[in-house]
Amino acid sequence: MSATPFARLAELGEQLEATTKRTEMAELLAGLLRDLALEEVPPAVRMTIGQVFPEWDERALNVSWKAVKAVVDDLHAASPAAQEAAGRQAVDGGEYIYLLLSEHRRQPPDPPALGLLEVYQAFEGIAATSGRGSVARKEALLRKLFGRASAVEAKYLAKIIYQEMRHGVSEGIMLDGIARAAGVKSRLVRRANQLWGDVGEVALVALAQGEAGLKEASLRLFRPLKPMLAQTAEGMAEAFEQLNGQLALEYKLDGARVQIHRQGDQVRIYSRNLADVTASLPDVADEVRARMRAGEAILEGEAIAVDAQGRPLPFQHLMRRFRRKHAIAATLAEVPVRLYLFDALYVNGESLVDAPYEARWAALAAAAGDLGLVPRLLPATAEAGEAFAETAYRDGHEGVMAKALGSAYNPGVRGKAWLKLKHVHSLDLVVVAAEWGYGRRHGWLSNYHLAALDADTGEYRVVGKTFKGLTDAQFQEMTERLLALERARKGNAVLVQPRVVVEVLFNEIQDSRQYPSGLALRFARISRIRDDKRATEADSLQTVRQLYEQQFRYKGQVRSGGS
Repeated sequence: MSATPFARLAELGEQLEATTKRTEMAELLAGLLRDLALEEVPPAVRMTIGQVFPEWDERALNVSWKAVKAVVDDLHAASPAAQEAAGRQAVDGGEYIYLLLSEHRRQPPDPPALGLLEVYQAFEGIAATSGRGSVARKEALLRKLFGRASAVEAKYLAKIIYQEMRHGVSEGIMLDGIARAAGVKSRLVRRANQLWGDVGEVALVALAQGEAGLKEASLRLFRPLKPMLAQTAEGMAEAFEQLNGQLALEYKLDGARVQIHRQGDQVRIYSRNLADVTASLPDVADEVRARMRAGEAILEGEAIAVDAQGRPLPFQHLMRRFRRKHAIAATLAEVPVRLYLFDALYVNGESLVDAPYEARWAALAAAAGDLGLVPRLLPATAEAGEAFAETAYRDGHEGVMAKALGSAYNPGVRGKAWLKLKHVHSLDLVVVAAEWGYGRRHGWLSNYHLAALDADTGEYRVVGKTFKGLTDAQFQEMTERLLALERARKGNAVLVQPRVVVEVLFNEIQDSRQYPSGLALRFARISRIRDDKRATEADSLQTVRQLYEQQFRYKGQVRSGGS
């Protein structure tokens, strides 16, 4: 089989952009997969959904927009006015590049045409480039790619680099396409993806080995699983109703969720976005080695920063540990961390993801040894649950989790088996633009445009703006971060790649004619920067709409066109 040209992937992207039908998208994806050589399958699958490497893979491209723009600017002869017009018309960096190269390219692409596998290998080379002179070496690799790319290929090179695919193909739709291409059951494909965390490997096994290979999927030590996620409940009464009174309550701690893998003395700690953070938490790793009873285990927990009296500190103190790359030993004394465990996924050779919550908790208690468990209650009544939640609040925590006693652990799934109950309304939203401040905030990007991902279209929709909640030091840090993510400017606003997630507190959600989302948060303020979350893990527009509708169970609503 001859090498597949990268143009095939770019053409597929254009076809996907032209439809919103899930089944049609899945069939288009299946058509590509059937045409590929097996070695091309994993990179093609990942790049199609805007990834280069699996989520647990620590490699990253780390390519700035400035670097890509410098390479592209050498390829076109567009006037400043034409560039500004392209910036106004484009919705992302890839489309901006397409507009410039399709209309103002100086000369045709250099031969030979790019191959799909060749592009992936170039990305591997870029990710491996580090140290002194790495910026220049990365730029040289980019010049080779973009110099040989057509306008539409350059568009998708940029989209992959910045993970800005806007064709609406989620990982779920890709899994449907894999099942179609391989002629296997969708549930087996999804199950394998939950356990392996690499849609590329899932596709390869499905196509090469079929259902027999997928049925062999199992947990792997030191291959982190995507965390099971929770929905929001309005209150304790709703939690009791949804879970039929068969629930456990756990403190919801204001820390960083961690997944701990142990095999003998080897201990690795992963964050909720599957990054290896062991180097930031050496004290926790030592505690696991010394105090955990199980010799082999995958356990989940929460790491929180505490003061000298053991009281929880705000989340940003913990982030000092995760951001510090050097002199970790000094930070250990400055920011002590306490570990609380709340789930067991694997213990001494036995996978527990399919076991009910009660069985997992029993296994956790046995495996943990002297490690601390999160405070927990099996409430007989909603009133008892309310009292427990109030105690959690008085202990300095942000609320409680309600978990169905009979529920299995579903990696990466936001189901109704886990519910979070907070003392305030909050959403995790993505910063997609920021405006230059004035007065005391002059010189800082400080009015942040907050967006939620519309799961139906793949577009980020703004649901509010705020400049409240951050300190001067955080304003300055955010300005530097957002400028590094800049993709365009519009008046006083800097449009940025959707990377930074913030937790936003608010009083209520209102109808809005100002925002295309149709919704706006009232009295929004940022409570913390969620460096532990990826943009894809933030709350969706559908969640915001659900919360909006839930408000009217307790108060009146004026509907348009009526009284």
